[in-house]
Amino acid sequence: MNAIKDSVHDWIPLDDVAVDLVDAPAIQRLRHIKQLSTVRLVYPSASHSRFEHSLGVYHLAREALQHLGIDGDRAAHVRAAALLHDVGHGPYGHQTEDVIRRHTGQDHDDIGELLYETTLAGVLESHDLDPDRVAALVAGEGELGQLVSGELDVDRMDYLVRDAHHTGVPYGTIDHGRLLRALRFRDGHLVLAENNVHTAESLLLARSLMDGTVYRHHVSRIAGAMLERASERLLETGRTVREFRRMADHDLLVALREDVPDLGTRIERRSLYKRAVWAGLDRVPEAVTEMDREAERQAANEIADEAGIDRESVIVDIPSRPALKESRSRVVVNGVVQRLEEASELVGSLRRARRANWRLGVYCPENDVEAVERAASDVLGLP
Repeated sequence: MNAIKDSVHDWIPLDDVAVDLVDAPAIQRLRHIKQLSTVRLVYPSASHSRFEHSLGVYHLAREALQHLGIDGDRAAHVRAAALLHDVGHGPYGHQTEDVIRRHTGQDHDDIGELLYETTLAGVLESHDLDPDRVAALVAGEGELGQLVSGELDVDRMDYLVRDAHHTGVPYGTIDHGRLLRALRFRDGHLVLAENNVHTAESLLLARSLMDGTVYRHHVSRIAGAMLERASERLLETGRTVREFRRMADHDLLVALREDVPDLGTRIERRSLYKRAVWAGLDRVPEAVTEMDREAERQAANEIADEAGIDRESVIVDIPSRPALKESRSRVVVNGVVQRLEEASELVGSLRRARRANWRLGVYCPENDVEAVERAASDVLGLP
């Protein structure tokens, strides 16, 4: 059995299916998509790729299956799904996912068509694996799909530890060994065994701390918003979404520099817009927090017009309302399966913290900050 040295999990043994999948061009492409996209503009050492993350998820899935006593054909399909779970990502990963979704209606975990458009389906079939079944697992369908995409999935276990390792922050540290050993299936649900409320809380706490410190850092959010705007403009120049979604990070950066130079050059050189508005939920009308992308763009245009600057120089960034997906994790308490939010008092505190940390952003060039701040307060109805 072949093995790959990993910076987080040490040696990762690969079965025959994984060896052939790793060599496929669609998987090798993940070497050129950074796991943390624009976060690396904040944390320079966060240069790890979705390729190594995929190997880590494969490794943790393999470990989880062994602890659960699942083997044979069922386990082989789950391992393949774990390795392929990110193959549908576009350039810069989640930062361009909304752009792709608006143009195709598909998310990165909708990989059914992609498997057949590439060599991946053939590789799977050569090992007597069903591509459609693998795609369903990647989408989180069925009992075993929860291992790949769910509240207690191995994807989350790997990226928290890996992202903390590469950014150098201590907040994503979790005991994934204990988490894996505590996994059980009860009535079709993936749960943590008795006496593991604190284990589940550690996952929730790590995710919350990483969210505020790393994933939603204001510099990354500004760069991500600029990248999304630039990507939309790139598609307006005649590039097809099919071509766009199969780009690697460097392909997109070159294309933006050539076809959307005002934003592309800024992103490449980290010459980013500044915050004209950075407002919490207590300052933002509810109607504004519920704006869709079209309304958000219209608001940006109105702000630019009122400030007397070019429309492309203002970006309104309204994140989704605060949520804690991990709070729906299931744990066994006194023999009864409960949601973590029912079993833990910590969940309420973290929800309040998430609400307190939520921010609406309005971004523009540094010289226009004061004019845009005044205009944004008027257009968005901010006190």
